[in-house]
Amino acid sequence: MKNHAITLEDRYCAHNYEPLPVVLSSGKGIWLWDQDGKRYMDMMSAYSAVSFGHSHPTLVAALSKQASQLAVVSRAFYSDQLGPFLQLLCEMTGMPKALPMNSGAEAVETAIKAARKWGHKVKGIADQTAEIIVCRGNFAGRTTTIVGFSSEAQYRDGFGPFSDGFATVPFGDAAALEAAITPRTAAFLVEPIQGEAGIIVPPEGYLAKCREICNRHNVLLICDEVQTGLGRTGRLLASDHDGIKPDGLILGKALGGGLLPVSAFLAREDLMAVFTPGDHGSTFGGNPLSAAVGHAALRLLREEKLADNAQRMGERLLTGLRAIQHPAIRQVRGKGLLIGMDLDPGFISARQFCERLMQQGILSKDTHDTVVRFAPPLIITANDIDAALEAIQHTFSSLLTPPAHLTERSYA
Repeated sequence: MKNHAITLEDRYCAHNYEPLPVVLSSGKGIWLWDQDGKRYMDMMSAYSAVSFGHSHPTLVAALSKQASQLAVVSRAFYSDQLGPFLQLLCEMTGMPKALPMNSGAEAVETAIKAARKWGHKVKGIADQTAEIIVCRGNFAGRTTTIVGFSSEAQYRDGFGPFSDGFATVPFGDAAALEAAITPRTAAFLVEPIQGEAGIIVPPEGYLAKCREICNRHNVLLICDEVQTGLGRTGRLLASDHDGIKPDGLILGKALGGGLLPVSAFLAREDLMAVFTPGDHGSTFGGNPLSAAVGHAALRLLREEKLADNAQRMGERLLTGLRAIQHPAIRQVRGKGLLIGMDLDPGFISARQFCERLMQQGILSKDTHDTVVRFAPPLIITANDIDAALEAIQHTFSSLLTPPAHLTERSYA
């Protein structure tokens, strides 16, 4: 008999997700519990939104304290929480200005508006003609503008007409970026590592080459680090691995501490200066409750050195996954605690593997049918990593003998 909670959700909720058949009721740290009290290790972290673990006491305390004082006022007024939050955010990232929003998609839309207006007002591109270059396989959200420049057919199907002004190049190919630049190009919008595409890591030095190209052509380099930022890849920002500073930076997910939707677009002075009062806004963006939680999350990230832990634990997890000898594994790739395991669908789909892994007490989710993602909270320990690897190995051991043609695997 189907679980009552699942029945209700299937009956009343739009079917825009296909969840695994587990009903979660509580969480603490890296652990989740279902309605029957079974414990699961969270190896997904809500796509990096729960980087600090579930119900972190420091963040819950900040939320509770602020909620009892003042939660939401529009930015028609100042609050005593927004300034300190944005100061710390700018100081940690090295970006001079920030514009707070809520969801990652809203922050991406903010970046698009800023780039287009900068292209016209500062660079001198004719009005209504500015172009932004994006990468094939990108994922930046679900708004109509964003899905309009997606290369994923399902994300676009039936949702047009879409906005003009975007050009697409292969991800990881700096030469293709330069070849696509025209006098109308205002910006290059890129994920340092593509998450939804299957944890795709570009060649070493890719962003550094892109930075040099954008400098030479007076094109903005905007890094979408909604998923990769704030310690996920073993550095504060994934762009730090290439030692570059973008002109625009998009953050979200972990910025809300796993408690609230908090995002921000950060930029250099002349780029952010294109916004004047009335140009852009958000009822909830930068509200005191979000600012207080975001400030506490940033302090926790810095004081607990969670990016360093992500680097160490990521290496342990990556090494362990690559040591698993099973022909269904085609590739294991990633950086820090953002790792994808690519499976041959002729042997088992990533969805089926996640369902089997769930039976072993590990929760994750597939992407693009073939990739199982592993992105646990950044607070995970070595013992936790080893326990996860044991469960993953056990899941592979329980599979039937593979077809004869599945004999090769590769690593990146």
